[in-house]
Order: sequence, then structure tokens, then C-alpha cells
Amino acid sequence: MNELIRFAEVRVIDENDVHIGVMPTAEAIKMAKERELDLVVIQPKAEPPVAKVINFGRYKYEQDKEARKQKSKQKTVEVKGIRLSLRIAPHDMEVRKEKAKEFLAEGDKVKVEIILRGREKRFGELAGQVIQQFISLLHKDVPLKVEQPVLRQGGQLTSIVGKA
Repeated sequence: MNELIRFAEVRVIDENDVHIGVMPTAEAIKMAKERELDLVVIQPKAEPPVAKVINFGRYKYEQDKEARKQKSKQKTVEVKGIRLSLRIAPHDMEVRKEKAKEFLAEGDKVKVEIILRGREKRFGELAGQVIQQFISLLHKDVPLKVEQPVLRQGGQLTSIVGKA
């Protein structure tokens, strides 16, 4: 890393986080080599750039460790599916509503879908009403945001909802 530094002078911090001061880059590299460490630029946009005398391998390891820690804290939002039918019974609608509430509580989105088969394909409007009824039933218990309104793609009607 020492030879990759292209600045005339840098602000140097030693391995004990003690501020040494602004010095020419060649002198800072010489000081780092005397201590058998590397000179690493940690803030290139500062004026003058800030460089630290440290073991580069350890520095790289600490950065990777921090990145892994940040990545593990991220929650990826999944789209969970709830499948309805044209002739769904009220109790079955309640069961699916409870499952959808669980998905929304976990922070996921819910894709409500109806697949029309055979002669059912004539009743696309009725299928749209069933999905709207399900969404309004779910909205009574959980504040919702409809991210994709009811959309028909061939024999399938879908809608995606998320927590508001």
C-alpha cells in the first residue's frame, strides 16, 4: 500500500491513534517501514489526506469484519404468497387472513393471488372482487399499503400489499 499513495503530503496518525502531524509522503512511508508497518490512506478526500501507520492485513480484516456485521443486521423483505379461489369459504378466508397478518408482522410483503382454471377464466371480475374483499378484510386488522393493485395476467390475478 505504501507505494500506491500519490499525495505530496499526508496527515499521519500512528498505530496508537496519536496524531503525528502533516508530513511529506516519502517521510511518512519511511517512518512506517522503520516500525515494520504500512502507511494506509484512510480518508483520501480530507485536506490533506489522512494516512495511518498500521498493519494493512489487520486493517483489511477489520473492514471486512465490520461489513459482515452490517450485512447480518440487514433484513431482506420477502414476498410471501397467499392463494385464494373463486369459491373460497368464509372460514378459509379468515385462516388465510391470519397467515397474511403473520407475514406482515415479520416485515414481509404479501402477494394475494387467484389462479383461474377452465371455465373460471370467464369470471375475472368476480376474482378481482374476491381479492379486494380479502384486502379490505385484512385492512381492518392491519394498516396496509397496496403496492400493486389487482392485475390480471392470463388466468391469474395478483395483488401485492405491504404494511403501511
